[in-house]
Amino acid sequence: MPRANEPGRTVSSRLWDLLFAFDPNNTELTLADLVRRTGMPHATARRLTLELVEAGALERTSDNRFAIGLPLWRLGTLAPRAETLRSAAQPFVEDLYTALRQHVQLAVLQGEQAVIIERLSAVNAVGLTSQVGGLLPLHCSGVGKVLLSHSSTDFIDEVLTGRLQRFTPRTIVDPAELRRELASCRSTGTVVVKEELSEGAESVATRIVDGRGKVVAALSVVVAAGSIKLQAAVPSLVASGLGLSRSLGWRPGVPIRTS
Repeated sequence: MPRANEPGRTVSSRLWDLLFAFDPNNTELTLADLVRRTGMPHATARRLTLELVEAGALERTSDNRFAIGLPLWRLGTLAPRAETLRSAAQPFVEDLYTALRQHVQLAVLQGEQAVIIERLSAVNAVGLTSQVGGLLPLHCSGVGKVLLSHSSTDFIDEVLTGRLQRFTPRTIVDPAELRRELASCRSTGTVVVKEELSEGAESVATRIVDGRGKVVAALSVVVAAGSIKLQAAVPSLVASGLGLSRSLGWRPGVPIRTS
């Protein structure tokens, strides 16, 4: 795809570039930020940004920054995959949070990353860099490994032959080792990740399955490293995962499918 400042880009693609310049860690941006993040000429970014403000897709803050507008938020709530899952998952996420008092999060696959669609967090839980709406790598996060392990062989090959970023000294980037771990996750439905994405944070994750046996999401608990034995959290996590899967139509005997 051409860069944003190259000819041949459609207006709609440039508008998407501006909107996707925002993320959970950058919810307010100046015009200069938008120019830098999109690579657009200043005049083009300014014109399109003002058009988005006029349409309500962006809002101008009191200090002359820009933020996503409420109409886009309302539109996002209509996304059936995320909202159906969030609604079904709410009681299970709440019960798991009540029992463990740690981070509990639900994620789905988006491209070659996992996106967090729900999270409950204790005040004193370990600090995390990602938020609801944030993206997690597939090769070194608990939810990511669950989602990757139940993907197609071609997709797994594509991810593992690509650039596997090392986030901490414990990040597994060897494709052969990752394949063994993914095979184990497919067999058990769970995976444990220790300080691979963030130093000081460990997680255990399990799969969420729909009535056709397709893995549609992953549920995880994230804790401070060494604060609890992760295996102790597995029974509660798996029970919640099975309960949520049943609410989506899955029943024992329905085989687990890969995408």
